[in-house]
Amino acid sequence: MKYTIGQVSEMFSLPISTLRYYDKEGLFPSIERRNGIRLFSETELEALRVIECLKESGLEIKDIKQFMAWVREGEKTFSLRKQLFETRKQAVEEEMKKLEKTLNMLKFKCWYYDKAIEDGTEEKIQEMLPDSLPPEIQKLYDNRH
Repeated sequence: MKYTIGQVSEMFSLPISTLRYYDKEGLFPSIERRNGIRLFSETELEALRVIECLKESGLEIKDIKQFMAWVREGEKTFSLRKQLFETRKQAVEEEMKKLEKTLNMLKFKCWYYDKAIEDGTEEKIQEMLPDSLPPEIQKLYDNRH
């Protein structure tokens, strides 16, 4: 089955301009054109799924282009492709650690203000700081930095 750029735009919730840009950048090297109209096959849809995943991981278009070129070069580039994914995986894991600390701080602050609202004061909380908080809250407090 073939899809128009408008259909693909709707399927992936992407602007048509983004799809044109990807095509201009060579990310759909075998896309079929009829009378100047791009027709997306399952090959382009799968490429688009990969592109969107790589973008979500933080890769820039130039790196995605490189990856796609390696794919076209075949199996001799397996180690290069794997290294690209290893590098991105490490960067995503580091970002997740940072986000976990941020989440811990937010959870602690939500608990803090729930307790302050309940007590009508911050006095009891201040007496518990820095190391006499309820165990689950203490863990959040300790892991927020």
